[in-house]
Amino acid sequence: MIAALAGGVGAARFLRGLVEVVDPASVTAVVNTADDDDFFGLRVCPDLDSVTYTLADAHDQDRGWGLAGETFATLGALARYGGPTWFGLGDRDLATHLFRTERLHAGAPLHAVTAEIARAWGLHLHLLPMTDDRVATRITVVDDTGGPPRTLAMQEWFVRERCTPAVTAVAFAGAADAAAAPGVLDALDAADTIVVCPSNPVISIGPILAVPGIRERLVARRDRVVAVSPIVGGAPVKGPADRLMAPLGIEVSSVGIARAYRDICATLVIDAVDAADADRVAAEGVRPVVTDTMMRDIGVAAALARTTIGALA
Repeated sequence: MIAALAGGVGAARFLRGLVEVVDPASVTAVVNTADDDDFFGLRVCPDLDSVTYTLADAHDQDRGWGLAGETFATLGALARYGGPTWFGLGDRDLATHLFRTERLHAGAPLHAVTAEIARAWGLHLHLLPMTDDRVATRITVVDDTGGPPRTLAMQEWFVRERCTPAVTAVAFAGAADAAAAPGVLDALDAADTIVVCPSNPVISIGPILAVPGIRERLVARRDRVVAVSPIVGGAPVKGPADRLMAPLGIEVSSVGIARAYRDICATLVIDAVDAADADRVAAEGVRPVVTDTMMRDIGVAAALARTTIGALA
């Protein structure tokens, strides 16, 4: 059994490779939901949807998010009424959000709705939100006009403001009072291997670890936890990890990832570009495994997944 902590495009690509090399039914993916937000009254879960669409081979590979061949007529029509259209909701993507929101309003918990959506897309792995409760990433940034610091929702900083404002702090509102979704802690207890996917350590993995009970499970099972570094050659493969790590005092390197994760994982997979960092990773008390982590296609993703789970064999 394999449990994986996941969030963002890198995690989605890794999981797509993983289900090529193991039985999907043996995989439980625990996905970040602190990026979730409401737009036009609809609950949008970006990380859950990215994983779902990628595993269903329905995602837009060029954009890295949303559905392939998507259109945006509805969003364009909403602009007539002056609504906020900075968050790109595609026409077919809206169906997912409409269904999710209706089911949540009917009283279904998020984990149950997530399972229904996964089944509808023909997925066979177990896809779980980290919690059924609302947890929200809040990013404090410098005000360029000289005013006091501003606090933004994750999507406001990431999408609307394109990661431009300098970050001074990150918090996960509601995390301390949240409960892990049903099945999450059991999956971490039962897994032979726990993988921390190549995800942003601050805003993708950080919120998952902030849910009570999850970090504690990883600490207790540290020898069975392997992480994949999302940093290659001193920069994130995709996304704004460097704009969050550096201000929070996390070195933007595979060594920084090892240092950030050393209490929860014993092994870190790093890219061949960073082979010279292997000794520094080991000095942090984390065993380095060097391989190609640049998931250019499904073949590389599958090979990376095979090496990652094989590292604990």
